[in-house]
Amino acid sequence: MARQRYGLARAAMGALGAALALSGCALVGPPYGAAHPNAAASARRGVIQQPNGAQPGTWGGASAQAAPGTPGAVPPAPPQYQLGPAAQSLVAMARVQERSGNFGLAAETLERALSIEPRNPLVWLALGRESLAAGNAAQAYGIARKALYLASGDTHAESSAWGLIAATLRAEGRNQEALAAEHKAALLSVQ
Repeated sequence: MARQRYGLARAAMGALGAALALSGCALVGPPYGAAHPNAAASARRGVIQQPNGAQPGTWGGASAQAAPGTPGAVPPAPPQYQLGPAAQSLVAMARVQERSGNFGLAAETLERALSIEPRNPLVWLALGRESLAAGNAAQAYGIARKALYLASGDTHAESSAWGLIAATLRAEGRNQEALAAEHKAALLSVQ
């Protein structure tokens, strides 16, 4: 009898421990509906607003479209990157600093632009050009590859990235690879 009670008590303690462990998982992070400084009030309530005044069931103001790959499906428009006003101002300032030979200050200015628009390939391309002008072709190559990765879908930005890659390869004396990169840039520029 005592042994049976001990087994039941042990099972109850195990279940209690599991319940406490699971409840502790639920307490990690802010509670649902907690205010986050970057979240819109409607998003905190679980409502995602449609852009451009679209009606529920549509996205971007267009009527419901067929699933991709089906007849009548409209492919999404490729991205077209542009610099925002703040980043555009910083990139222009960096060009002036670069022309005056102050490459370190130009790099710092472009890094500030990157902190504003870290996923914009145009800012990365500007930083890569600055690195190449400063004589650091290896660093410019890595930055150009990052810009190419981010530019996916924007043929103009991809072409510019391949052009920068070609320039960095030429600076390193890798002429055959540079020629191939220039060819890719040319193919993308006519699209």
